[in-house]
Amino acid sequence: METVKGKNVLVTGATGGIGAKLVKLLAGSGANLFITARNEEKLRQVAGENNIATERTAAINIADTAAVGKLKEKYFQQFSSIDILVNAAGIGVIKPMDQLTDADFMQSVQTNLLAPFLLVKAFLPAMKEEKKGLIINIPGILGKVPMAGAAAYCASKYGLVGMMQSIREEVKRTEIRITNLYLGGVDSPFWDTIDLKVQREKMVQAEEAAKAIWFLCQQPTSGVINEMVLQPFNHQVI
Repeated sequence: METVKGKNVLVTGATGGIGAKLVKLLAGSGANLFITARNEEKLRQVAGENNIATERTAAINIADTAAVGKLKEKYFQQFSSIDILVNAAGIGVIKPMDQLTDADFMQSVQTNLLAPFLLVKAFLPAMKEEKKGLIINIPGILGKVPMAGAAAYCASKYGLVGMMQSIREEVKRTEIRITNLYLGGVDSPFWDTIDLKVQREKMVQAEEAAKAIWFLCQQPTSGVINEMVLQPFNHQVI
């Protein structure tokens, strides 16, 4: 295992059920963290709990081009390089097709696909300069296996997988590594706004999902985990 101590790490979705626990694990391991999320109050709370300076936080919508440009500027005012980019931000719209609106679909694509595109567009050049780095995205299991009622979500996540696989081909002659984490059901606030009967007590715990990402951050540069699948024991779909 390679230590994350002293590594420069950007975490998006840092206030979510998985993101907040990941920030705690990385901070406790000595990583230099820059964190971002939409909710400024929650972001300040996570930063305070993990001794992260305000200058190393940004409350923004990462699906907005101008906002990501400002994030990039603020990040590189703090750090000269980026070792790891973890995109833990995302949104879930689970509705049958006859209830799915244009706005639902576009919100899914903007948050789950456009935002990762903008992040990679902003931070990949710095990794290319160093010819090394790690990018972790979380397509979730619905980026690999479709589910009824998840047309918008699956479209955005399948798109994310294809995009990152294509980018992987562009950087294959460097030590830039790209990992997709396919999480099954995780007991997190993700489900709070979804009108679907689920057994959250049988899901993967958010802390265990965060530990999986933490594990991926510590992989030696001699190899790469292209993808990892973590699912609830009682609901394995692949």
